[in-house]
Amino acid sequence: MIPLSLQDAALVTNGRLTGTNDPSQLITGPLVFDSRDITVGSLFCCLKGRSVDGHTFAAQAIAEGAVAVLADQPVEGPAIVVPNVLLAMGRIAAHVAVSYPGTVIGVTGSAGKTSTKDLLTSILELDGPTVATPRSFNNEIGFPVTVSRVEPDSRYLLLEMGARGLGHIDSLCDIACPTISTVLGVGSAHIGEFGSRDVIADAKAEIVRALPVHGTAVLNGDDALVAAMANETDANVITFGFGDDCDVRAEQVGIQLDGRPHFTLVLGGTRRRIDLRVHGRHNVLNALAAAATATAAGIPADRIAQGLRKAEISSGGRMEVTTRSDGVTIINDAFNASPESVLAALSALSDIAGATRRKVAVLGEMAELGDEAEAWHARVAEQVVQVRPDVVIGIGAGHMNRMLATMEQAGLTTTKAEADVLTEEISRVLVPGDVVLVKGANALGLEAVARVLSSSTAR
Repeated sequence: MIPLSLQDAALVTNGRLTGTNDPSQLITGPLVFDSRDITVGSLFCCLKGRSVDGHTFAAQAIAEGAVAVLADQPVEGPAIVVPNVLLAMGRIAAHVAVSYPGTVIGVTGSAGKTSTKDLLTSILELDGPTVATPRSFNNEIGFPVTVSRVEPDSRYLLLEMGARGLGHIDSLCDIACPTISTVLGVGSAHIGEFGSRDVIADAKAEIVRALPVHGTAVLNGDDALVAAMANETDANVITFGFGDDCDVRAEQVGIQLDGRPHFTLVLGGTRRRIDLRVHGRHNVLNALAAAATATAAGIPADRIAQGLRKAEISSGGRMEVTTRSDGVTIINDAFNASPESVLAALSALSDIAGATRRKVAVLGEMAELGDEAEAWHARVAEQVVQVRPDVVIGIGAGHMNRMLATMEQAGLTTTKAEADVLTEEISRVLVPGDVVLVKGANALGLEAVARVLSSSTAR
């Protein structure tokens, strides 16, 4: 963190400093809201959750090295008492961002934010110290935590920005405004909350509208709703995609025998062969987004290619591929399940299995799709029929029942399982050499199932 005194932290949050005789003591570590993440010099933020109140961990935080706690009620030990802890976190992060001299990059989109962030981090780190959003800290809680982790010598601050409604990205940009804004695509994730893809596009465009004139918008040129955002800014625009008119594009896309994609990166009039270490054809587009964003940051093409070739998806639950001792390969893509990401995961299952290995698809019902839920579940069912897994295991009720019926009519072997016996049901149907895709909404907890399967051995 860029050091900030307790006195100044109290000032920027309109808070009251209590329990200390040294207001000049510096906060040198980041904002922390999870007691397991406390570090020496950090500021522990006492957020109130559904079942846990952070205030109960205030004394523990101080004992483990936190300089003070941010609280909305009196506590023992050094504290900054504020009316609203979450708002205060944002104000501290905004103060840090104003003091930060490096490049701030924002990434948003309906799908692929975290994977693109991981790919881009691999490039940026070759160019200088980089702080990037951990895991999926892309909302009003995690975002200020990430900003607070930036150091005076950090060259890049890479921020993933999520939205579940209009104004959400605006509020994040108020904390730390990017000078490079990347928009990956406008899909159907959370469409039940937004109402339409046009509203989703309007929400994602907030990251472009926030750009300064000297900034750069990095836009998916193949997505009409994203490409149109070029009209919403006076900043420079760089496009990426597969179209001939995109500034950064891919040609000759193919799949290696292990299911990893390769392509020719066309950038700045040059062509470079890129063999990705990550799985999934959809990650070619994410790699293009990373390359275009790095170009906007002024990173040379050779360094961009080097970063892409060594990049891995470090955030769990996203195309996390593990092969067990019995030859069973688990594709853990269970962190979330937007319709577009489910279609992409099914394609990856087919690519990794190839023509010789059995395919097992473990699919959970998709959430937050509103009036489009029935149509999207039907489309996914059609894709499953095309991929033709040897076994399909479904989790869910209404829409899943209809999906499984469609698959059964097409001659697929299907079964339905409850979450508490899912691991056993999957293990029952597996034979050595199978490829298993685990994909579903985060609320279903399928990521934990995938991890248990990955660590298991042959029966």
